[in-house]
This record gives sequence, structure tokens and C-alpha cells, in this order.
Amino acid sequence: MAVSTLTKVGPKYQVVIPKKVRQTLRLNIGDLMEATASREGILLKPKVLVDRDLEQALAEAEADVKAGRVSKPYRSARALVRDAIRAGRRHGHRARKAH
Repeated sequence: MAVSTLTKVGPKYQVVIPKKVRQTLRLNIGDLMEATASREGILLKPKVLVDRDLEQALAEAEADVKAGRVSKPYRSARALVRDAIRAGRRHGHRARKAH
């Protein structure tokens, strides 16, 4: 997938990524890029931000799965709700009606 083309450094040290390269990498306006200096030159890598709260939530979910705190698979949302209501009743809680 090596696509190579020339470009030049602009007055504010900006570099235009040629269309052929943008299309190959499916880059869009506003995408984040990581710039790394190496012996061969500058390497630009597309990056995605991950919200810290999401990262923490995923880590907690993974810990739950590893600890076996998961539910069985359900065929429908109705079956899930039915089991949740039954479990609540076993623990002495009443189901609330949705408005």
C-alpha cells in the first residue's frame, strides 16, 4: 500500500497531504494525526481520541467478564426485562411502571 508523492512545507510549517494519500488512508478534515520524528523522516499516523470515562468503563466491564459477572444471552429485550423483574421480586423489590 505504499503511496508516495511530493509535497512542500508552507509558511506556517504546514504540509498538505496529497489527495491520493488522503484517499488511501481515508483521512477527513479534522482527523487527528500523530507526528513522529525518526531517522528516515517524519511519520504521520492517524489517531483516535478515547474518552477517559469510556476507557475506565471498558476496563470495569472487562473485569466483570473475567470475574464471571455476566448474564446469559437473551433472545429479546422483553425476555431480559421479564428476568430482571423476576430477579427483583426475589430480592423484595417492586417493578416500577414506565410512563
